[in-house]
Amino acid sequence: MSGLRILVGCETSGVVRRAFAARGHDVWSCDILPAEDRSNRHITGDIRDILNDGWDMLAVMHPPCTRLCNSGVRWLSVPPPGKTAEQMQRELEEGAALFSACWNAPIERVAVENPVMHRYAKALIENFQPATQTVQPWWFGEPAFKATGLYLRGLPALEATNRLTPPKAGTDEHRAWSAVHRAPPGPNRWQIRSRTFQGIADAMADQWGAFALDASTHPQGA
Repeated sequence: MSGLRILVGCETSGVVRRAFAARGHDVWSCDILPAEDRSNRHITGDIRDILNDGWDMLAVMHPPCTRLCNSGVRWLSVPPPGKTAEQMQRELEEGAALFSACWNAPIERVAVENPVMHRYAKALIENFQPATQTVQPWWFGEPAFKATGLYLRGLPALEATNRLTPPKAGTDEHRAWSAVHRAPPGPNRWQIRSRTFQGIADAMADQWGAFALDASTHPQGA
């Protein structure tokens, strides 16, 4: 086997897709929005429509998580301005349904990124398991803070590749490392906050790609 068939879900930037492609894999991204790089290896649509298409690996990078994450649980009881409790509940159910569909996809190796979830979200997800690990960009040579939970099935936890030393709190450098969290409100804020750092994408492609290739070439019990 020269490469894997990999589906990268909920990604418009193409960062993870290009990292796996650079290592010889047959990789496609999918999102309801078009790809920023206008790649012909991007499928615009609902990822759930193609989960049964014979993929070797699924990496879902940025599923809608606003209503799933623990930091936003307060909005379920006291909706933000312009929203109703019914809308909050519907968005929670929609987010949980997408996560559940990807997590339980008929694919042997699955990785789903998501922040820490609240108990209401966990209760809605079929076969829910806690995140395997939480990584930071600065573990992979990226001077930034962004705790990222990785839910893994059939894949190993990522190992740090270039662990940096975080700057002291209150310094200008520390504020610069916090740029993701300090992104100003606006229509493009979600793109800034959801983009995968190159160092993490490279670690995924190197470590998960090599692991899955080895497992496919030397299946257990063969």
